[in-house]
Amino acid sequence: MLGFVTMTTGAGAADRLLAATAETLQARGLRLAGAVQHNIERADRDCDMQLRILGTDAVIGITQDLGTCSEGCRLDGGALAQAVALAESVLAQGADLVIVNKFGKQECFGNGFRAFIAEALAQGIPVLLSVAPEQLAGFHDFAGELAEPVAPEAAMRWCETRTRAAA
Repeated sequence: MLGFVTMTTGAGAADRLLAATAETLQARGLRLAGAVQHNIERADRDCDMQLRILGTDAVIGITQDLGTCSEGCRLDGGALAQAVALAESVLAQGADLVIVNKFGKQECFGNGFRAFIAEALAQGIPVLLSVAPEQLAGFHDFAGELAEPVAPEAAMRWCETRTRAAA
């Protein structure tokens, strides 16, 4: 019950897909846990990333401001850990579905939302997330046979089917 979407076209397309899916499912009354990403475009540098923690009103910025000439990783590891902890507290209260913005580099290295995803799966809660093509190998090492590819246009149907089966 681990669905993954891989999108290769359009920056931020997977973020928008998962956010819209989460919004629709929450409006239908499903209890969601996890996080969806929203990027704030900046004229002077790469975008600023924010995570909206599902099941709460919290929005956590996970981008460090390293200045306009910086070329290093701008991810704020402390803010990401805060987002994960908040998502874990929602999951502990029960959820019908987990949506995570992505299985990225941090998760490939054993950090980020990796343990959160594993906990949801251990509880039998379906998980939908995105995986960039460059992280597919690390994702498959983690997910093994649980991984199920989901076409972007089928994401909503995948969630509906899995949550109905869980009910």
